[in-house]
Amino acid sequence: MTRIILFNKPFDVLSQFTDKGTEGTARRTLSEFIDAPGVYPAGRLDRDSEGLMVLTDNGKLQAKISNPKFRSPKTYLAQVEGNPTDDQLEQLRKGVVLKDGATRPAQVERIAPPELWDREPPVRYRKTVPDAWLRLTITEGRNRQVRRMTAHVGLPCLRLVRWSVGEWSLHGIAPGTWRDA
Repeated sequence: MTRIILFNKPFDVLSQFTDKGTEGTARRTLSEFIDAPGVYPAGRLDRDSEGLMVLTDNGKLQAKISNPKFRSPKTYLAQVEGNPTDDQLEQLRKGVVLKDGATRPAQVERIAPPELWDREPPVRYRKTVPDAWLRLTITEGRNRQVRRMTAHVGLPCLRLVRWSVGEWSLHGIAPGTWRDA
């Protein structure tokens, strides 16, 4: 029977179980939160991003979730610097050209600030620079893709939370905790 774990990865945690590259450092890893032998992340989430990670013991499922050819939708809540214009949102909806090529079109909409947990450390706040929240759904998963897409259209990302992957969501999962799907 396939095991699927849904984990709410906190900010500043690596999306791997070990950190051999910098032995002796205090970088946090999944092993601090998950003691479930035989499961591995289906895809990655940057150290400075938060939110849903799916882990499984099924290699085929892991590949299906993380491989862009399967177009598994991933939805993010992004706090961006600036006040998004219709033109900026339309650019994201059409797809943008990054250094590693054109992105697929994203579903994107401006949303009210979501009710999320406090982040440690908090996002910097600047009185003179407005910020806004977007809900973006992409069907790829390139390195730092959402951050690069929003920056490309002039909306640097201040906070990024992956809310869902395919049918699974963060609903009811506190930061640093997990549950079986």
